[in-house]
Amino acid sequence: MAKGLQLKEIGEHFKEKLSKIKLCLFDVDGILTDGRVLWMGEEIGFNRQFHIRDGYGFKLLAGAGIEVGIITGGESLGVEKRFEQLGVKYVYMGKEDKRQAYQDVLEKTGLKDEEVLYMGDEFFDMPILAKVGFAATVPNASEEVREIVDYTTVTEAGYGCAREVIDILRHARGMTPPIEY
Repeated sequence: MAKGLQLKEIGEHFKEKLSKIKLCLFDVDGILTDGRVLWMGEEIGFNRQFHIRDGYGFKLLAGAGIEVGIITGGESLGVEKRFEQLGVKYVYMGKEDKRQAYQDVLEKTGLKDEEVLYMGDEFFDMPILAKVGFAATVPNASEEVREIVDYTTVTEAGYGCAREVIDILRHARGMTPPIEY
Protein backbone atom coordinates (compact mmCIF):
# COMPACT_ATOMS: atom_id res chain seq x y z
CA MET A 1 0.00 0.00 0.00
CA ALA A 2 1.19 3.47 -0.80
CA LYS A 3 2.02 5.54 2.25
CA GLY A 4 -0.49 8.25 3.01
CA LEU A 5 -3.64 6.50 1.80
CA GLN A 6 -6.65 7.08 4.00
CA LEU A 7 -8.38 4.11 5.66
CA LYS A 8 -11.43 4.73 3.49
CA GLU A 9 -9.30 4.37 0.34
CA ILE A 10 -7.59 1.27 1.69
CA GLY A 11 -11.00 -0.23 2.46
CA GLU A 12 -12.09 0.50 -1.10
CA HIS A 13 -8.92 -1.18 -2.42
CA PHE A 14 -9.73 -4.38 -0.47
CA LYS A 15 -13.51 -4.15 -0.85
CA GLU A 16 -13.93 -7.45 -2.69
CA LYS A 17 -11.97 -9.46 -0.11
CA LEU A 18 -13.44 -7.67 2.89
CA SER A 19 -17.03 -7.97 1.66
CA LYS A 20 -16.85 -11.72 2.42
CA ILE A 21 -15.62 -11.40 6.03
CA LYS A 22 -17.96 -12.78 8.70
CA LEU A 23 -15.44 -13.45 11.47
CA CYS A 24 -12.40 -11.52 12.71
CA LEU A 25 -9.74 -13.37 14.69
CA PHE A 26 -6.83 -11.73 16.48
CA ASP A 27 -3.61 -12.81 18.13
CA VAL A 28 -3.06 -11.16 21.52
CA ASP A 29 0.65 -10.66 22.25
CA GLY A 30 2.19 -8.40 19.62
CA ILE A 31 -1.19 -7.40 18.15
CA LEU A 32 -3.66 -6.43 20.87
CA THR A 33 -0.74 -5.72 23.22
CA ASP A 34 2.68 -4.26 22.59
CA GLY A 35 4.16 -7.68 23.36
CA ARG A 36 5.28 -6.93 26.90
CA VAL A 37 3.98 -8.98 29.82
CA LEU A 38 3.69 -7.71 33.38
CA TRP A 39 4.22 -9.99 36.38
CA MET A 40 1.31 -9.31 38.75
CA GLY A 41 2.23 -11.79 41.49
CA GLU A 42 1.45 -15.43 42.19
CA GLU A 43 -2.34 -15.04 42.35
CA ILE A 44 -2.69 -13.30 38.98
CA GLY A 45 0.48 -14.28 37.12
CA PHE A 46 1.41 -12.48 33.92
CA ASN A 47 -0.88 -9.78 32.59
CA ARG A 48 -1.06 -7.45 29.60
CA GLN A 49 -2.24 -3.94 28.78
CA PHE A 50 -4.89 -3.48 26.10
CA HIS A 51 -5.89 -0.41 24.13
CA ILE A 52 -9.45 0.81 24.54
CA ARG A 53 -9.75 1.53 20.79
CA ASP A 54 -9.33 -2.16 19.96
CA GLY A 55 -11.98 -3.12 22.51
CA TYR A 56 -14.44 -0.60 21.10
CA GLY A 57 -13.63 -1.89 17.61
CA PHE A 58 -14.66 -5.37 18.77
CA LYS A 59 -17.98 -3.94 19.93
CA LEU A 60 -18.46 -2.20 16.56
CA LEU A 61 -17.92 -5.52 14.79
CA ALA A 62 -20.35 -7.33 17.08
CA GLY A 63 -22.94 -4.60 16.50
CA ALA A 64 -22.58 -5.15 12.76
CA GLY A 65 -23.07 -8.92 13.10
CA ILE A 66 -19.42 -9.81 12.56
CA GLU A 67 -18.15 -12.34 15.08
CA VAL A 68 -14.86 -11.84 16.92
CA GLY A 69 -12.37 -14.24 18.44
CA ILE A 70 -8.84 -14.49 19.74
CA ILE A 71 -6.25 -17.20 19.33
CA THR A 72 -3.21 -16.73 21.55
CA GLY A 73 -0.27 -18.81 22.62
CA GLY A 74 -0.22 -17.18 26.04
CA GLU A 75 -2.50 -17.68 29.00
CA SER A 76 -3.48 -15.34 31.80
CA LEU A 77 -6.45 -14.50 33.94
CA GLY A 78 -6.29 -10.88 32.75
CA VAL A 79 -6.55 -11.91 29.10
CA GLU A 80 -9.45 -14.24 29.89
CA LYS A 81 -11.31 -11.53 31.83
CA ARG A 82 -10.73 -8.84 29.19
CA PHE A 83 -12.32 -10.86 26.42
CA GLU A 84 -15.10 -12.10 28.67
CA GLN A 85 -15.86 -8.44 29.45
CA LEU A 86 -15.98 -7.65 25.73
CA GLY A 87 -18.27 -10.60 25.00
CA VAL A 88 -15.79 -12.26 22.65
CA LYS A 89 -17.31 -15.59 21.70
CA TYR A 90 -14.23 -17.52 20.57
CA VAL A 91 -11.29 -17.46 22.98
CA TYR A 92 -8.43 -19.91 22.53
CA MET A 93 -5.40 -19.63 24.80
CA GLY A 94 -2.28 -21.55 25.64
CA LYS A 95 -1.04 -23.18 22.44
CA GLU A 96 1.55 -21.74 20.08
CA ASP A 97 0.34 -24.08 17.34
CA LYS A 98 -2.87 -22.24 16.52
CA ARG A 99 -4.01 -24.44 13.63
CA GLN A 100 -6.31 -26.65 15.73
CA ALA A 101 -7.98 -23.63 17.37
CA TYR A 102 -8.54 -22.10 13.94
CA GLN A 103 -9.99 -25.35 12.60
CA ASP A 104 -12.26 -25.57 15.63
CA VAL A 105 -13.62 -22.07 14.99
CA LEU A 106 -14.32 -22.96 11.35
CA GLU A 107 -16.18 -26.09 12.41
CA LYS A 108 -18.23 -24.24 15.05
CA THR A 109 -19.17 -21.41 12.69
CA GLY A 110 -19.44 -23.33 9.41
CA LEU A 111 -17.36 -20.60 7.78
CA LYS A 112 -14.79 -20.95 5.03
CA ASP A 113 -11.26 -19.53 5.04
CA GLU A 114 -12.23 -16.66 2.73
CA GLU A 115 -14.83 -15.48 5.28
CA VAL A 116 -12.22 -14.96 8.00
CA LEU A 117 -9.94 -12.02 8.75
CA TYR A 118 -6.91 -12.86 10.90
CA MET A 119 -4.36 -10.54 12.43
CA GLY A 120 -1.10 -11.97 13.77
CA ASP A 121 2.58 -11.08 13.96
CA GLU A 122 4.68 -14.18 14.58
CA PHE A 123 5.88 -17.29 12.78
CA PHE A 124 3.25 -19.49 14.45
CA ASP A 125 0.55 -17.18 13.02
CA MET A 126 1.72 -17.82 9.47
CA PRO A 127 -0.29 -21.02 8.79
CA ILE A 128 -3.50 -19.10 9.51
CA LEU A 129 -2.41 -15.87 7.84
CA ALA A 130 -1.68 -17.83 4.66
CA LYS A 131 -5.20 -19.35 4.56
CA VAL A 132 -7.65 -16.62 5.49
CA GLY A 133 -9.60 -14.27 3.26
CA PHE A 134 -7.82 -11.22 4.68
CA ALA A 135 -4.56 -11.25 6.63
CA ALA A 136 -3.05 -8.32 8.52
CA THR A 137 -0.06 -7.65 10.73
CA VAL A 138 1.89 -4.83 12.39
CA PRO A 139 5.00 -2.94 11.26
CA ASN A 140 7.35 -4.70 13.68
CA ALA A 141 6.25 -8.22 12.71
CA SER A 142 8.80 -10.61 11.29
CA GLU A 143 9.73 -9.91 7.68
CA GLU A 144 8.37 -13.30 6.60
CA VAL A 145 5.02 -12.46 8.16
CA ARG A 146 4.85 -9.05 6.48
CA GLU A 147 5.55 -10.70 3.12
CA ILE A 148 2.45 -12.94 3.23
CA VAL A 149 -0.23 -10.59 4.55
CA ASP A 150 -2.65 -8.37 2.67
CA TYR A 151 -2.06 -5.37 4.91
CA THR A 152 0.49 -4.07 7.42
CA THR A 153 -0.82 -1.42 9.76
CA VAL A 154 0.70 1.98 10.33
CA THR A 155 -0.28 1.75 14.00
CA GLU A 156 2.10 -0.17 16.26
CA ALA A 157 1.05 -3.27 18.19
CA GLY A 158 -0.87 -2.53 21.37
CA TYR A 159 -1.80 1.00 20.36
CA GLY A 160 -5.00 0.40 18.39
CA CYS A 161 -3.67 -1.52 15.38
CA ALA A 162 -6.65 -3.90 15.45
CA ARG A 163 -8.96 -0.89 15.33
CA GLU A 164 -7.10 0.35 12.24
CA VAL A 165 -7.91 -2.92 10.48
CA ILE A 166 -11.46 -2.88 11.82
CA ASP A 167 -11.91 0.65 10.43
CA ILE A 168 -10.66 -0.50 7.03
CA LEU A 169 -13.24 -3.30 7.16
CA ARG A 170 -15.93 -0.81 8.22
CA HIS A 171 -15.15 1.46 5.27
CA ALA A 172 -15.05 -1.44 2.82
CA ARG A 173 -18.46 -2.61 4.04
CA GLY A 174 -20.04 0.84 4.25
CA MET A 175 -20.55 0.50 8.02
CA THR A 176 -21.34 3.88 9.51
CA PRO A 177 -20.62 4.99 13.08
CA PRO A 178 -23.32 3.76 15.49
CA ILE A 179 -24.30 7.30 16.48
CA GLU A 180 -25.58 10.21 14.48
CA TYR A 181 -23.67 13.45 14.54
